[in-house]
Amino acid sequence: MRIQIQQLASNLKHKLAPVYLLYGGEPLQLSEAATAVRGAAREQGFEERELLEYESGFDWGRLTAAAAARSLFSDRKLIEMRLDTARIGREGSEAVRAYCREPAADNLLLILAPGLERRELQAKWIQELDRIGILLQVWPLEGRRLVVWIEQRLQERGLRPEPGVAELLSERVEGNLPAAAQEVEKLRLLYGTGDLDRERLTSAISDSARYDLFDLTDAALDGDRARVHRIVNTLAAEGTAPALVLWALARELRMLAAVSHAARRGGTTAALRTHKVWESRQSRVLAALKRLSTEYLQDLLIRCAAADRNIKGLTAGDPWQALAAIADDLAGTL
Repeated sequence: MRIQIQQLASNLKHKLAPVYLLYGGEPLQLSEAATAVRGAAREQGFEERELLEYESGFDWGRLTAAAAARSLFSDRKLIEMRLDTARIGREGSEAVRAYCREPAADNLLLILAPGLERRELQAKWIQELDRIGILLQVWPLEGRRLVVWIEQRLQERGLRPEPGVAELLSERVEGNLPAAAQEVEKLRLLYGTGDLDRERLTSAISDSARYDLFDLTDAALDGDRARVHRIVNTLAAEGTAPALVLWALARELRMLAAVSHAARRGGTTAALRTHKVWESRQSRVLAALKRLSTEYLQDLLIRCAAADRNIKGLTAGDPWQALAAIADDLAGTL
């Protein structure tokens, strides 16, 4: 069954489905939906969690083995599978279909697939999953949908925004959902619960000494390495989630690499439009591309992938050191 993200909380209050597939390219909503499923699973007795990370050469027999293995610590187990691929191929399709045909009562399968392509949604494994499980796609929020999301988020935090407040905040974040969530939390900390008018919002935006993710990427594009260091240190000290910082840096790098590649073929203007680079930021982006080659930007993206593994605890090291180095090199000159 396919549901909207607004229906997930209600759905999780009932008996859980055997399988949940969460997909789509909006990181914050995907992360929060996965957290909600994990929380509901724990409440219903799925106390053990086994993680399967898809990578090149992945053995799909691991899914079958995970489903068959008895839990040592709990009667029920959550199997979480993270797919970093647009398609899972014939072997993967057969493995998931086999699981769905005979789902174990003491297992729950959660599949996270942020990069799943539209054509794959017609595959047989999706149809089999749709028959017994829940499919949820998260969409990037723009325009009125972003305004509604911000207004609901404010209300959930106990704030009552007056007309126009959500629109003003939407303009501030320019479609960046993690930044919007961060701003909402800041407003809750500053004002607690109650009415929120435009004057209070404007004051919080203009007078706050805190940095945000926009400041970091803008400073890096400007080549201001000293400011980059100050912002990274401040974000770390304030307890900002490293995953959000990585998301902002990787998003900027993907856009820069795409525009840089297009510029080689004379398509800079079209690339700026395709990747929704606001006119107010275009001069900053083009200036950065004069400093940085396409190959260098792609190398920084590879380092983002390594930082992601570091943040998830799959490799040793300090995530903030990795993020600081990436931001510094983005601000540097070849």
